[in-house]
Parts: sequence; C-alpha cells; structure tokens
Amino acid sequence: MAKQRQIIGIQEKVPLSKGIPLSIQHTFAMFSASVLVPYILGINPSIALLMNGIGTFIFIISTKGRAPAYLGSSFAFISPALLVIGTEGLGYRYALGGFVVTGLLMCAIAILIKFVGTRWIDAILPPAAMGPVVALIGLELAGNAAQTGGILNADGTMVENLDPKVLAVFLITLLLAIFGGVLYRGFASAIAILIAIIVGYVSALIFGLVDFSPVGQSAVFQLPAFQTPQWSIQAILIIIPATLVVVSEHIGHQVVTSEVVGKDLLKDPGLHRSMFADGFSTALSGFCGSCPTTTYGENIGVMAITKVYSVWVIGGAAAFSIILSFIGKASALIQTIPGPVMGGVSFLLYGMIGASGIRLMVDAQIDYSKPRNLAMTSVVFVVGLSGIAIRIGSAQLSGMSLAAVTGMILGLCMYLLDKFHLTNEYEEDESVEDMNGTEGEAADLQ
Repeated sequence: MAKQRQIIGIQEKVPLSKGIPLSIQHTFAMFSASVLVPYILGINPSIALLMNGIGTFIFIISTKGRAPAYLGSSFAFISPALLVIGTEGLGYRYALGGFVVTGLLMCAIAILIKFVGTRWIDAILPPAAMGPVVALIGLELAGNAAQTGGILNADGTMVENLDPKVLAVFLITLLLAIFGGVLYRGFASAIAILIAIIVGYVSALIFGLVDFSPVGQSAVFQLPAFQTPQWSIQAILIIIPATLVVVSEHIGHQVVTSEVVGKDLLKDPGLHRSMFADGFSTALSGFCGSCPTTTYGENIGVMAITKVYSVWVIGGAAAFSIILSFIGKASALIQTIPGPVMGGVSFLLYGMIGASGIRLMVDAQIDYSKPRNLAMTSVVFVVGLSGIAIRIGSAQLSGMSLAAVTGMILGLCMYLLDKFHLTNEYEEDESVEDMNGTEGEAADLQ
C-alpha cells in the first residue's frame, strides 16, 4: 500500500534545514505575479516586496497563527489605479489615498462580520454557488498562466511560430512539477515546485532565454522607495468599487484554503480576523507607497500540492521577501526567471485551485436532482467563464468577482423563497412524507 505524504500542520514548526527551502519555494511562487503589479503601475518593486512581507506577518499575527496565507500584490486595483494615474491633476500618490480608504473599509467590514458572524455566508453562498466560485479562482487564471509561459498572446490567441525553446522550457517545468509531486520521495516531494523552478531555470539558461541585464543595472543594497499618499475625493471614488472585488476574492481564497488544509478557517480563527488583516495590510501599504495586498492563489496552490501548511514556513517566505526588498542584486536575479518557467508552474498551481472548488462540491454532497442547485452552479460557471463584465464606476466586475456577486444574489433569492415556503421543493418533500405515511399505515394494517 502506498505511503501517504506527511502533512505538516498549520502551527507545526519545521527544522531550518527543511524550512528554508520550503519558504524559498513560496517566495518564488509569488514573486513573478507580485512584482508584476508594481511594474505595471510604474513603481519600484522593492517597496511591494517589503510591504508584502510585512502584510503577511500582520496576517499571521492577526489570525493568531491559525491560518496560512501569503499576502501579495493585488491585481484588482490595476485598472482603477491606472485611471487615477492618467487623470489630469492626479497621479499615483492620489491612488495611494484610495488604497488607504479601501483598506480601512475592509477593516470596517471585518468588524461588522465580528458581530454579525459568518452564517450569512452559508445563506447567500450555499455550496452549489460557492463551489463554482472557488473553482473559477483557478480556472479564470488558466489563460494568464499560458500567457506568462509565452504560449498565448495577451488577447488570448495562440502565439504564431512559437519558439520551440520556449515551449520546451514550459513543458520541462510543468512536467517536473506534475510528476515530481508523484514520484519524489521524502522531503523532495514537499519542494517539488522549487525543484521544478530550479530545473526549469537551468534549462532556460541552456536555451539562452535568461536576460541578466537587470542584475547588472541594480545596486547591491537599496532602500525601498517610499511615497506618501495624497487625498482626492475623485480618486477615492474611482478606487473604492474595487473593494467589492477583493472582499469576494478574500472570502473565496479563505474557503479554498479551508478545503486544502481540512479546517474551517471562516470560523477558526474567523473571517473577521483574516479580513481585518487583509484590510489593514492594504491600508498600511497605501500609507507607505506600495500597492494593495491580497491573499495569493499561487501560494494556496503550493500548499495544496506539497501538503505543507505551516505558518512558520509562510513567515519564512515573508522574511525572505523583506530581505530581498533591501538587496537589489538578489531581487533583480529572481526577476530574471523567464516567463516559460513561471508559466509552467502556474499552469499546475491554478489548476489545483480549480480542482479545490470541485472538491468542495463533492464533499458537500450537493443534490443536483434539485433544480435550484443545478441552476445556481450552472449560472455561476457561465457568468464566470463567459467574459461578460459590469462596470461600477471605474472598477470592472468580471470573471470570479462577477460570478461571486451573481452567486450571492441567487443564493439570497433562494434563501428568501425558502423562508416563505415558495419553492416547489417543499411540495415535493411533503408529497414524499405523505406517501411514506400512507405506506406506513398500510403496513400497520397488514
């Protein structure tokens, strides 16, 4: 009988000899995507690395070390932030003011959840809606993994005349990540993602796909570039609608992490603690000149594959991120990891998140003979994958975020229909009870 891989628990300490490579694995997993956000917004990535590390420590402390999560740079604010930057009379510092307000708003939502509780989540996002929402977190990122890997163009079309070297590095990294977790023994199986990244990087070196110019241009030591926020009602109103996106994203990530670690993190340590940490980290990042933070899907995927859930390992990754923010050469070297390597790893990590949503539906034993469950799951999936979008101010709801809102509306409608006994399922249940009662009476007579 095959021996199951050992699970390293949430609060379990790991020896340094194992903890350091496990932490580096998490740092590498988040690095490419997390640094991309400040790059798009036109700021120095070093400040994002510093605040991501600090934000992760805030999360660990706020949740009392009972919830593993890495906070990285949020993509949800890119569109409204670019709009603020491009508006005459405004600029990035005004976007920072919006980030601060958004973070404080998330903290206020967390306080409300503290007093109201989390039972409302089961009411407005039942498993038939929550399952597909969680699955969409990974599924809608599948295209991004292929784009990062150089397989797809930015518009989603296949790259013409694809470089065989790019494809080779992508496949080498992906296959090592897949089969490494299956074939490696002992500790090697826990760092399968790290091994895949290292081997993929070496293969990219051999094929000449690595550009070392950023390393030569960077200083050995550097201070992160701090900025102070400025305030404008216009900028704040542009940024605030993205709050709905990150709140939905946060709940979805906590649900999928709960599925991965086998513990209901919405109840212990509580959604209010994790939401508050996320919001406080975002507000602090805005004060210091960085971009908003959010729990990261890549790191959830690493936990799902390796079964290493230790917050000590996550904390180690946060420490590495902080150190890298002050070492220009080191952070630049990690930025030389080519797209095919990170794309190959992300291809598997995002798929694992999608599979976690399917697992949630299986574990919940959803009865799809009931029209309500079938309808909710179907509509949420179609909304999330169809590409439709709704604009709220400058923020755009699409994909998982729009699917989450749709699921909430449907869930709330179904809850109210149940509350007032308006669904035909009650009639069916009563008919079954009457039939059972009649059969019972007939048996008694016999």
